[in-house]
Amino acid sequence: MENDSPMTSFVVPLFNTGGSLPLLVEAFRKLDLPESWELVLVDDGSTDGTGERARQMLQALPATVTLVEMARNFGEHAAVLEGYRHARGQFVVNLDDDLQNPLSEAVKLIEHLRETDAEVVYSSYGEKRHHWARNLGSRLANAVATVLLDKPKGLYLSSFRALRRELMLRIVTYRGPYPYIDGLIVGATNRIGRLDVTHVQRAVGSSTYTLRKLAQLMSNLMFDFSIVPLRLATVLGVLLCVLGAFMVGDVLVETLVIGKVQAGWGSLMAAITVFSGAQLLILGLIGEYVGRAFLTVSGKPQSLVRSVTVHDPVTP
Repeated sequence: MENDSPMTSFVVPLFNTGGSLPLLVEAFRKLDLPESWELVLVDDGSTDGTGERARQMLQALPATVTLVEMARNFGEHAAVLEGYRHARGQFVVNLDDDLQNPLSEAVKLIEHLRETDAEVVYSSYGEKRHHWARNLGSRLANAVATVLLDKPKGLYLSSFRALRRELMLRIVTYRGPYPYIDGLIVGATNRIGRLDVTHVQRAVGSSTYTLRKLAQLMSNLMFDFSIVPLRLATVLGVLLCVLGAFMVGDVLVETLVIGKVQAGWGSLMAAITVFSGAQLLILGLIGEYVGRAFLTVSGKPQSLVRSVTVHDPVTP
């Protein structure tokens, strides 16, 4: 099978895809691509029967389809990395299962990779047709990534991306339990391109995006791919030390110049609260890093695969 490796691999994570699955399969059935391609579907622990329905639809596609069934839900980034590990193409396109990124736009990403020396091409949207809360969360995550990951300014980190195989092979070696694909990509290459594409309305169902998922994404970004929070904690500690020194100086001046002064209970409690809160914040940051390091060293799995089904198209 390696000798017949396709030119392009499409990696699509599935999670409770529901009514979108037949539309997704039909879109790939009608895909007009001159070179060979394959589809890698990763069922990330769906509880609505998505995996079984996908297995029943494999024979409808004119290309090789690999269905990876995860043992439970590990999150989008872990699912995509697992899909990359099963992809055989020279170009790998990652897109969501909601078809808000048409396959015609995926072809444009591939063409852009061919025409440039970029190792990865990210999609850029003139107008995103997601819910306003998801758009706000995406902008927030991108702003934080600019600071923590030192990503190129103006680059929008989207889950709709295309990679060369060489880059994909570099990032799939990561086995940490808290993956963040964009952090891996930014750390593995500086040949990053972008392309304006069309974003359409979701045809069926609703997004599974939640504030909890955003919080998990942000924590992975901060604590697994950057030590900036620790440096900020150090800066906070220095600032509080300076503030404390000024407060001590103020007390000494009042005592030597004015004489004995009755200390205010409110200001004392405020100072204790500020310093105690800062200490707990810094301890919490350190504890998060130590805890994640412990889970990584102890072998917490990034993902576990229950089964892999490969369907090759029947040739006449």
